[in-house]
Amino acid sequence: MADYIAPLEDMNFVLNHLVDLDALAQLPGYEDLSTELADSILQEAGKLASNVLSPLNAPGDKAGVHIHGDAEVATPSGFSEAYSQFVDSGWGSLQFDTDFGGQGLPFALAIPVQEMWHAANMAWGLCPLLSQGAIEAIEVNASQELKARYLPNMIDGRWSGTMNLTEPHAGSDMATLRTRAERQGDHYRIFGQKIYITWGEHDMADNVVHLVLARLPDGPPGVKGLSLFLVPKFLANDDGSIGQRNDLRVLSVEHKIGVHASPTCVMSYGENEGAIGYLVGQEHRGMACMFSMMNNARLTVGLQGVSIAERAYQLARDHAKDRPQGIAPGESSIGPIIKHPDVRRMLMTMRALTEASRAVAYVACSSVDLRNKHPDPEQRAHHDARAALLTPVVKGWCTEIGPEVASIGVQVHGGMGYVEETGAGQYYRDSRILPIYEGTNGIQSIDLAERKTRFDNGRAVDSLIVDMRAVIEQGLQGDEKVCRMAQQFAASVDALDEVKNLLLTRPDDDIYFSGSASFNYLLMMGVVCGGWQMLRATIAANGEQGRLPFFANKIKVAQFYMDSVLPRYLSYAAAINAGSESTMALAEGDF
Repeated sequence: MADYIAPLEDMNFVLNHLVDLDALAQLPGYEDLSTELADSILQEAGKLASNVLSPLNAPGDKAGVHIHGDAEVATPSGFSEAYSQFVDSGWGSLQFDTDFGGQGLPFALAIPVQEMWHAANMAWGLCPLLSQGAIEAIEVNASQELKARYLPNMIDGRWSGTMNLTEPHAGSDMATLRTRAERQGDHYRIFGQKIYITWGEHDMADNVVHLVLARLPDGPPGVKGLSLFLVPKFLANDDGSIGQRNDLRVLSVEHKIGVHASPTCVMSYGENEGAIGYLVGQEHRGMACMFSMMNNARLTVGLQGVSIAERAYQLARDHAKDRPQGIAPGESSIGPIIKHPDVRRMLMTMRALTEASRAVAYVACSSVDLRNKHPDPEQRAHHDARAALLTPVVKGWCTEIGPEVASIGVQVHGGMGYVEETGAGQYYRDSRILPIYEGTNGIQSIDLAERKTRFDNGRAVDSLIVDMRAVIEQGLQGDEKVCRMAQQFAASVDALDEVKNLLLTRPDDDIYFSGSASFNYLLMMGVVCGGWQMLRATIAANGEQGRLPFFANKIKVAQFYMDSVLPRYLSYAAAINAGSESTMALAEGDF
């Protein structure tokens, strides 16, 4: 099985032409950023991904993880050593506050680096992903004392982080959580059990810092009664060194379909005197604090969809070039299957979906930087709304693409794709969690339709459509090929505008409409956003295509997207317009 090679040309193209690194370098704090620095960072990250993480991917999948000794989790051979290299090279600190040991670089630059970790070894990459989210929640919400005590070791990677939401009786319904907290002087005692805790216990970091949602005795019912607590595996001494073991332990690790090398833990808190925890933010404001962690985590989970799609595409492409089978049209003898039009269709679909979703994800993440750093309050507000709108799109659409592309990759391999030795099956198994965790894609789609469209009265969507139509106007001024692509894209934007208006004007008494239409709305928004970025890419590449084959190929992939992927919006729009009647037609007992 071939190892992963980072797609540096496309990553740099998206950063420079679609994200616009030069514009980010004008923001306060990012003055040292340059295209040369970004390229150097990506090249070095690519070496770690290709040479260290990728070779551990298949063996880690086979070995899995297991509990041993005093409730410790052993990771596969080589994982801990790879993590030490990651920590020693400072990779975990790229986008974090320099006051606590971070490098202060843009989130949009950390994103392609993270794409490499997940493409090379998604199970391993989940550890720094969860740590990133925990760091963000602590940075935004915790006291200065907690930040000083925990952030330096977390940012440099020597301590990892988790989020603890789900309980055995409660999945996405946070209102029913039962884990409880009791006040005790300057800290709290935590009692309860959490499930599905990714990297909740392991042997790669010296300490694991858990962020735990729990309920105080006097908290109001529902989600308004939840508070967020920092509960470390080992307490930290005043100087930041490791202290005594806390009253928490792992009870078991889940046996999953995929990501076998990532420990998904059942965690127990307070079997004895109670686990010591420290309040993050204010009492009864835990969900608000957790969402500062979850929103960026949802963007990076969407990025995992891009990552696994890239890895599956590379494997399928290499197989198609090497596997001789049949005589293709126009050929006189047996040749590699890449010569067959249907195989080309599959490979082009894989590549077009991967490149479009990468662009959408990177551009959405750049809005996080602009929201946080732009000196103009109006621009900060604009990008705050844009990041909020695109977060469910990136999480939802990109994680639907991951399994789709991985599934096509199995098909390209034919019968060998169904045999584990090729590796194609692992990518499909690993990718299947992506539409589920960090809020299922059904939840993401309702968030997009209701909170991000109806409750906003469509303002954020209207702003996005304005930007899309500006790109269309640019495209209509181009040559015949670009003009045609702009026209194709324009039709999809008009359809999106119509669907948005339908969401805003539908009768309030149709209580099932949003739930039945929202998923198609999310997919439609995703595929149209992909067209937006592919048209922008075409306009940028059209002026460069004489220099490198890459630019000419970018236009060809974009044309395929417009011809064969973008038209999906028509079926999504038709399903939305059909309403909820057929969805709800069968009585429960008739299923």
